[in-house]
Amino acid sequence: MARVPASERTRNALKDMLAGRTVADKSSLVRQAARLIVEEALEGEAADALGGRGYYAHGAERRGYRNGNRLGRVKTAEGEIEFAVPQLADMAEPFRSKIREVIRGRTQELERLAVEMYARGLSVRDIEAAFTDETGRCVLSRTAASELTERLWADYQAFASRDLTDFKVLYLFVDGIAEKLHLGQPREAVLAAWGITETGHKLLLGLAPGAKEDTASCRDFLRDLKSRGLLDPVLGATDGAPGLIRAFEEVFPRALRQRCLAHKIRNLQSKVPEEVWRELKGAALAAYQAGGPQVAQLLKDDFVARYEREYPSATACFLDDFEGCIAHLQLPIAHRRATRTTNMLERLFGEERRRTKVIPHAFGERAVLKLMYAALIRASETWKNIVITQFELRQLEQLREHLNERHVERTAPAVKSASRSRISSKDRT
Repeated sequence: MARVPASERTRNALKDMLAGRTVADKSSLVRQAARLIVEEALEGEAADALGGRGYYAHGAERRGYRNGNRLGRVKTAEGEIEFAVPQLADMAEPFRSKIREVIRGRTQELERLAVEMYARGLSVRDIEAAFTDETGRCVLSRTAASELTERLWADYQAFASRDLTDFKVLYLFVDGIAEKLHLGQPREAVLAAWGITETGHKLLLGLAPGAKEDTASCRDFLRDLKSRGLLDPVLGATDGAPGLIRAFEEVFPRALRQRCLAHKIRNLQSKVPEEVWRELKGAALAAYQAGGPQVAQLLKDDFVARYEREYPSATACFLDDFEGCIAHLQLPIAHRRATRTTNMLERLFGEERRRTKVIPHAFGERAVLKLMYAALIRASETWKNIVITQFELRQLEQLREHLNERHVERTAPAVKSASRSRISSKDRT
């Protein structure tokens, strides 16, 4: 009779539970699933140590063979789990399972898991309950769950003060979300920034309370990024908040500023009846997403001629900050779609809200910021990079040089005026 691996027996038992052939509660299902994972990992490790040989295969040159199993145990939040540990005999050197060593260090792993659970939206009380066994004993170490979650605050502080010099950011995206930072007070803005680097990597760059999206708060937030080494990007995307727009243009005067088209289109939709929206949207997007700035200007004139008389408010909305809406048209064609909106932040905020709403009483700047940081930094790890070719990098370098020259031309008259003023003042004295 062929010997059946322990993991196979555990898998069959789990199937019986799932099919209802054996009675099992949720806790039993979790323990059985955990047992299967551990046993499969241990068996795979044993197979690797034997050079991949099967249960009845013999190695001509390599020593060692399977010598049954012995019982192993690990304590978890669902109670004690027993599992089969493969035994190897006649090895050149005594076999020691690295996986078992990790399992033995379960206290550290449980603490890491507790932090992760908090980041995923569980309250401290939920975490304590999850790690308490049937006897009422918490299987976490002596460190309380509340203290464990404070690691997130240390992580956030390190993130908020890290050096950004090595990040060669081409595109910067800034947006805000209103959060309950202080009990009994209205929601206040928390500003977030992320960027795309020269290598095509997307990364979260900043997260800080902004009181409100006024110029002063936004300026302080952007200046902090710059003080930590962030250079002017080629383009920065923002929503239509006047304070954020003014602050961006002040702090990054050498960069193009892109108005988020997703926000603009939503604003435009509110200005027209639903029956004409599809047609008007197509005309607006044709201009906003034209082949180049010159074509966009021609399509803008066509839009005005078609809709100004009947829909003046929609036309005014379309024309508002038009140059900002088409700034992305100066970029390489392959980059335009990724840079014309702040949708990545919008999706991040949606993920963050999904988690924070599970903890409706998480008030206070410290509690909200560490939870927001945990949610956003974990979501950002799933971002896909974009491909940036060497040819596109050369295009962007030429555009950056043009933007620098434009900035010098803009500031030159002011410098000359200030110089003439000082000279005139000396002559009078």
